[in-house]
Amino acid sequence: MTWTIPNILTLLRLLAAPGVVVMFLYFNRPLADWFALVLFLGAAVTDYFDGALARAWKQESRFGAMLDPIADKAMVVIALLVITGYAGMNPWILLPATLIMFREVFVSGLREFLGNTAGTLKVTALAKWKTTVQMVAIGVLFSTGAFEHYFGMQSFGMDRETIAGVLAGDIPDELGLVWKYQGMIWSWYIGVGLLWVAAALTLLTGIDYFRKSVPLLKDAAP
Repeated sequence: MTWTIPNILTLLRLLAAPGVVVMFLYFNRPLADWFALVLFLGAAVTDYFDGALARAWKQESRFGAMLDPIADKAMVVIALLVITGYAGMNPWILLPATLIMFREVFVSGLREFLGNTAGTLKVTALAKWKTTVQMVAIGVLFSTGAFEHYFGMQSFGMDRETIAGVLAGDIPDELGLVWKYQGMIWSWYIGVGLLWVAAALTLLTGIDYFRKSVPLLKDAAP
């Protein structure tokens, strides 16, 4: 195996996946949220550059082709586990996250069963869009955690009437609660909406992959 820059970027993306969990183990929030967001976005950027550089420099390899989808799946699945955890198992996040993880496990098992013949099933443009939407949704939801924590810290000790007065503009917003609240709300809705879109794309690509693999699953005629 040759240690080309594209292969190194792919390996770094794979190592970044458990790093998201480490951020929440060794740092307090909201630093953990920001560190995880930066780490995740950095890994998402390498997902584009490793493939682009490999094609431009003619450094495509079997190792990179094998490791790239594994790194993508590890990053998405681990990040979703973290998000569902700090979101308190919210069903609006838990359900699409479950659908995404189910599809990834199913397709991975199918690829393993098909062995060498799995290479004949090419990655579609829809599958690439699926991965992109997943990455964006997760990045937005990580920012939701940071906004939520800042809003909670700076509104701590205030009663509901005071908070409502600040948000309504009746009380001076000396701590910037309004923009933190708006950031929390909008990032939540955008992130959850994109996660559901990602879940729908994930299911569509999973069905498409299974449909194309059916001829390869048929038993040979006796």
